[in-house]
Amino acid sequence: MSASEYVPEDADLETLRIAAGKCHGCDLYREATQTVFGAGPAAARVVMVGEQPGDREDVVGSPFVGPAGRLLNRALAEAGIERDAVYLTNAVKHFKFVERGKRRIHQQPGRSEITACRPWLAAELAEIDPELVVCLGAVAAQSVIAPSFRVSRERGQVVALETCRAVATVHPSAVLRAPDRDAAYAEFLADLRTARAVMS
Repeated sequence: MSASEYVPEDADLETLRIAAGKCHGCDLYREATQTVFGAGPAAARVVMVGEQPGDREDVVGSPFVGPAGRLLNRALAEAGIERDAVYLTNAVKHFKFVERGKRRIHQQPGRSEITACRPWLAAELAEIDPELVVCLGAVAAQSVIAPSFRVSRERGQVVALETCRAVATVHPSAVLRAPDRDAAYAEFLADLRTARAVMS
């Protein structure tokens, strides 16, 4: 399965957003509350790509509105990147989870789900045509840069893509889970400052 048959050609972001709400390109739509499409300016110089919506994002319908989003906002401000000038999206547009009691626990999307959702991300990037893509986490980096990309080895490095450049770092939720959160945050902030330098 793939989202390709649901993606309209030569569409603006609003048309893509509406179409994505009807996507059945993989089975994740069955349990998710809604599609969580990207948000931000259509002329953004920077696109930040996360992995998938979390529980809060699934409920609200917008990317990066939970705890990881708040941490990202703080780091962007400290790195000198204007939050309102960034387009935020995810490699996968539906929340994948397992229920444990009343809680919904995040599960990492599989390769087939990432591949199935790739046409939506490709359409967003083609429409925005950014100067830089910042990949937040392994799923994002492997979707945007290459399936063999390893954030643990190559984070913070500037990678040339066909139409722009990319920098990968960890997902902000990984910073929140880190045993030494201060050290993890400092490394995350350093990667975002590399991204800011590329923009300059």
